[in-house]
Amino acid sequence: MGVPEEPSQLEEQRLGPVVRRRDQVQPGTTDQRLLDTEGDSEWVHTDPWRVMRIQSEFVEGFGALAELPSAISVFGSARTKPDSPEYEAGVRLGRALVQAGFAVITGGGPGAMEAANRGAREAKGISVGLGIELPFEQGLNPHVDIGVNFRYFFVRKTMFVKYAQGFVVLPGGLGTLDELFEALTLVQTRKVTRFPIVLFGSAYWKGLVDWLRDSVVAGGKASEHDLLLFHVTDDVEEAVALVSKEVGR
Repeated sequence: MGVPEEPSQLEEQRLGPVVRRRDQVQPGTTDQRLLDTEGDSEWVHTDPWRVMRIQSEFVEGFGALAELPSAISVFGSARTKPDSPEYEAGVRLGRALVQAGFAVITGGGPGAMEAANRGAREAKGISVGLGIELPFEQGLNPHVDIGVNFRYFFVRKTMFVKYAQGFVVLPGGLGTLDELFEALTLVQTRKVTRFPIVLFGSAYWKGLVDWLRDSVVAGGKASEHDLLLFHVTDDVEEAVALVSKEVGR
């Protein structure tokens, strides 16, 4: 089969649903540009391509987690030491949640997250880790049975909320506070059906709770009712009972 001669300059070009005319006509075809192995690769860093990556993260997350049973997301510091009382509480919490019939979802990292995943795994439950790409890469802890790594924080946050029936928040830093206030805001604004939020460790959370009551509520920036959006406890059994009660278990 011979190769056809180059056509004269087109006055109109149809590229899928797009029509180009006169000096907006592009050389070649869409297939030709797709299959051409040479050329500029900067397109992989453009916003339209990022949209496709974001979409793929949602699809992968939904696909991996869609068949989870009722689950509780457990947040806490990656810096919690394995020999600390907070770590041991996380292990006991993960174990107790599984015994109450829940899967356990964490950020998949070390510290408090590892503790909760460890407790869930030791209790023969479903231990889920939702990791995040960071400059100081942590990787998923060894107690995760189902793990998904994300590039984008907002996609990961969606998974924490969509596939959990409640949150238990262990002592943590800025990332933990971000997740806590995201959950509180979603419940307060009724973007999600109300679900329980339990702060574990009254001594650790006392300063925050006092500030919310004495500064935020007292200053008219939130209502007294907003303080009822969360519970504070030092007892693993009570934490599990609170999330179980509010989700009707």
